[in-house]
Amino acid sequence: MDRRTFIKGASFAAGTGIATSALAKPFIAKGILELRMVTCWPKDFPGLGEGAQRIADRIFQNSGGRILIKVYGAGQLVPAQESFDAVAGGSADLYHGADYYWHDKHKAYNYFASVPFGMTADEFNAWVRFGGGQQLWDELGVAYGVKHMMAGNTGQQLAGWFTRPINSAQDLIGLRMRIPGISGEVLRRLGGSAVTIAADELALAMKTGGLDAAEWIGPWSDMRLGLHKVAKYCYYPGFHEPGSARSLGINLSLWEGLSKEDRAIIQGAADAENDVMLGQFNWHNAQALSQLAKYSGVTMMEMPQDVMDAFSVMAREVLLDISSESELSRRIHMSYFAARDNMERWSATSYLPYMAARMKANS
Repeated sequence: MDRRTFIKGASFAAGTGIATSALAKPFIAKGILELRMVTCWPKDFPGLGEGAQRIADRIFQNSGGRILIKVYGAGQLVPAQESFDAVAGGSADLYHGADYYWHDKHKAYNYFASVPFGMTADEFNAWVRFGGGQQLWDELGVAYGVKHMMAGNTGQQLAGWFTRPINSAQDLIGLRMRIPGISGEVLRRLGGSAVTIAADELALAMKTGGLDAAEWIGPWSDMRLGLHKVAKYCYYPGFHEPGSARSLGINLSLWEGLSKEDRAIIQGAADAENDVMLGQFNWHNAQALSQLAKYSGVTMMEMPQDVMDAFSVMAREVLLDISSESELSRRIHMSYFAARDNMERWSATSYLPYMAARMKANS
């Protein structure tokens, strides 16, 4: 029997909250619902891989051991880029990833991960929870049979690591860079070449000349990958990903067959990870930045304004193209940027003046 075939109105297995006829053994055994989570990260990779495992652990603990999730790192069950298809098709139950990886499914998925000059982590959380973002995300996922929810955020990122200096937008022409989603399309339109490869392949690709540049996340994760050993130039800020969301995707038939209690347990575990991961990245990035400052092989520089201006102009063009592809894309685009602009006004009144005052007071 297909483990994704749910019979509406069927009796529920004691304690599992899911129809007994829906899953064949061993997926329900001794009152335990066993699920598989695929991820876009190496198993137990700091921050991201750990976050996926923390979600599974919380679900197990908060369900009293009734829901057991086995977490598979990228490539262990399916390749990272096939995680979405595995969950949508039912060969896996959940994924932990970044939704801009599903750009080829529907370009509007980019809005639920990160877009250039878009929302920070705090702003994204506000939009999804209170500004209609979750409802639009749900509408997008229905067409593919996937339920989506926030499940982590890396916060502000670095602009990336480069084997040669970037002095102007002209230096982007011919640049081969690992960069996903809308940012990758922007780079292509500016004359570069965007590549998406697995995290653990980045350092070797840069060392052997397969890549000229790569953005991953920030000092903590990037140094764990060894990017500081293969690229001399590190640029900031991460204008291409100002707050990169990580998501939990669940097979929609599975989600709809769960009890309200078990849905709440899964949602609660994802919500908790959304907070924990952001704190983890902010803390460890700060520590790693101090280490990186002492590393003699790297020059850290602010990205030239010329490059950021060119990227901003082209990003608007790409985003407008995406917004015109469908009525849903248009509504997501309008909602996203209305929320960003509204919260930007609040930040300009509260957060930015405070940060300037604090830096001045501590100087």
